[in-house]
Amino acid sequence: MSDRIIFHMAPADRWTTWPVHEPYVPAEFAVDGFVHCTAGEELMARVANALYRETPGDFVLLVIDVTKLTAPVRWERPAGADLAPLFPHVYGPINREAIIAVRRIQRDADGSFLL
Repeated sequence: MSDRIIFHMAPADRWTTWPVHEPYVPAEFAVDGFVHCTAGEELMARVANALYRETPGDFVLLVIDVTKLTAPVRWERPAGADLAPLFPHVYGPINREAIIAVRRIQRDADGSFLL
């Protein structure tokens, strides 16, 4: 996978009801000030299972080409995690042109995400 590709996991109902002519903004953006993303599907699966396994509902994976983003991307560690990998944080809405694919995320019966 190219390092120009990053991923964002979104609740399927939010994504499917978001106006198609507007850049996508996750609900957490208002609090965090950026869009949480990951680099690599394996890391996305680990994060999803660590943080959202107990969260019910369907999710989609937004596949984003960073070269097409209109908002800046900063590679940062999570707060208080000195040894964690760097994560791409998008400091603005995700413009539709940067989203090159949307995939429904499959889940196991126990809620685990299968990417």
